[in-house]
Amino acid sequence: MIDLHIHSTNSDGSDEPYDIVKAGKEAGLNAMALTDHDTMAGAEDFLDACRELKMTGIVGMEMSADVGDEDGTLHILGYGLDPDFPELDDVMEKIRDGRTWRNEQIVEKLNALGLELTLAEVQDCAGDDVIGRVHIAQAMINRDYVFSTEEAFDKYLSKDAPAYVDRYRLYPVECVELIRRAGGVPVVAHPYTWIDDPAELAKRLAELHDHGLFGLEVWHSDHTPEMAVELIRIADRLGLNKTGGSDYHGEPKPDLALGTGYGKLCVPDDYLPPLLEALGGVNNRMVHIA
Repeated sequence: MIDLHIHSTNSDGSDEPYDIVKAGKEAGLNAMALTDHDTMAGAEDFLDACRELKMTGIVGMEMSADVGDEDGTLHILGYGLDPDFPELDDVMEKIRDGRTWRNEQIVEKLNALGLELTLAEVQDCAGDDVIGRVHIAQAMINRDYVFSTEEAFDKYLSKDAPAYVDRYRLYPVECVELIRRAGGVPVVAHPYTWIDDPAELAKRLAELHDHGLFGLEVWHSDHTPEMAVELIRIADRLGLNKTGGSDYHGEPKPDLALGTGYGKLCVPDDYLPPLLEALGGVNNRMVHIA
């Protein structure tokens, strides 16, 4: 069993990279990938932990793509990226600056809606982590404006909700091509959050495949078995490699476990070799325990 979609304190997760690897080892995982949002700040700590605990590990990142006025959201995972690639660092800095601006705008919108909140309160919830909407949600819970993170997103923070603010992103093809230039391999994450019609999804994935898309996340904590089977068919038809992961965040998603998601997730080990082969054994971006 492997888990190729995991978040740490370096984005919006609650666990340090070392603790994630330790927990993955205890859960019986054979391989893991750290895929924080828009940052690779945890890459070195993650790989150090993988070496110490003898866990196959791949450093990566999850990027949000700009899909314009479409209803869905598209996230693209980049595995085996070179964290020192200058263009990648420049783009991620611009994205992080956009995230900071968005946080300020969201707080202003919440205040205008009568929900008094300050960025200082949100920062207290984030601690040393990069502030994200999940921390704004926690600050709202602390103020008793909502009872849960889910309620905060449903009522205020999700796309089309009254306090939502968009931010700078690359277009899908730009994400795929940047990941390739940075030495990584791109995979579309939880694709049904982007397009829920299988025929249209396959068409759009084929377009990205032409620009270097490597794979498709067919197994995910939010996928039903029927969804996974349909995605496997699409991947096989298009010649895309199959991957999967829990999308683990720790405390922000308390019912979601490493490896097993909500209890029934099991990403097969045979999804790993094609990914390792594509990365070519680049040791400073992964640890391979045979």
